[in-house]
Amino acid sequence: MKFIDESKIEVIAGNGGNGSASFRREKFIAKGGPDGGDGGHGGSVYAVADRNINTLVDYRYARIHRAKNGEPGRGSDCYGKSADDIVLRMPIGTVITDINSGATIADLERDGEKALLAKGGKGGLGNLHFKSSTNRAPRQFTPGEEGERRELQLELKVLADVGLLGMPNAGKSTFSRAVSAAKPKVADYPFTTLHPNLGVVRVGAEKSFVIADIPGLIEGAAEGAGLGHQFLRHLARTRLLLHLVDIAPLHEGTDPVREAHAILNELKKYDETLYEKPRWLVLNKLDLLEDRNEKVAAFLREFGEHTRHFTISAINGDGCQELAWAIMAHLEEAAAAEQAAIAESAQESDAATF
Repeated sequence: MKFIDESKIEVIAGNGGNGSASFRREKFIAKGGPDGGDGGHGGSVYAVADRNINTLVDYRYARIHRAKNGEPGRGSDCYGKSADDIVLRMPIGTVITDINSGATIADLERDGEKALLAKGGKGGLGNLHFKSSTNRAPRQFTPGEEGERRELQLELKVLADVGLLGMPNAGKSTFSRAVSAAKPKVADYPFTTLHPNLGVVRVGAEKSFVIADIPGLIEGAAEGAGLGHQFLRHLARTRLLLHLVDIAPLHEGTDPVREAHAILNELKKYDETLYEKPRWLVLNKLDLLEDRNEKVAAFLREFGEHTRHFTISAINGDGCQELAWAIMAHLEEAAAAEQAAIAESAQESDAATF
């Protein structure tokens, strides 16, 4: 299935049915009185997160989603039938934004989470509601309300704990295959990864985390070079970034340090918040080096940033398991810190209440 991570759609809720102005007319019943029923409500449009869907391809060509109108009211106290709602199933991680106002309508983070996109119009009132002691034969009724109409931007941000950054052929997909059950395409040419791939890394019987492998970045991605940098959106929800660097490039003249800094520059251009996320340096392809200790030391000295680093060889798995355990420990510490912050905030709120 083709991976689609953004789309624009239009949702149109149904109009409410008009109320009815009717009077009871039956043989031998004089002065029957008003009996006009209400109109039915128009159908609303909802979005629901579904874990069985992982792409927005259904909304690439089906751009307009329209709910039906409510039926009008009729005589003999007959109320119009309300229209059925429309439910649009979307992958977990979809962010829905109103194009005209820029407001975020929903951020579907959990399976089964439901959000109202366009509310159907209310049905009008029949003349049955307007009768009184002074108005015995009301002819008033109200029309149904119009349903909401919105143009929406759908943007999928995959849910993962760890994101992989790096130049094309840095070994991101090979690393993903080495530590998880994911099987992304691996080849000896650039841009073998054309869309994000998720993999579950199990480091114990009951411990696991999810990694996201995105297409490689190159210098100038912010200006559209290569595949651009739009896939960086899929790292927005991660808690840790792994910056993979090919420390043994095959082409002479390729400078790993310059390429590593180019990745960071592109990351900073895209989003300062993403740039400030915890980020580890992972030096890959050590199996191709003879004097690996000297090369690693020289790289770190020239790279300059004081960040946690690891050395691995993804092709044969050297160092990958140790890295996976370190990631799991980091994620557990981060989760514990978040829980402690939430508990502290709750205590402060309770104290302020009293």
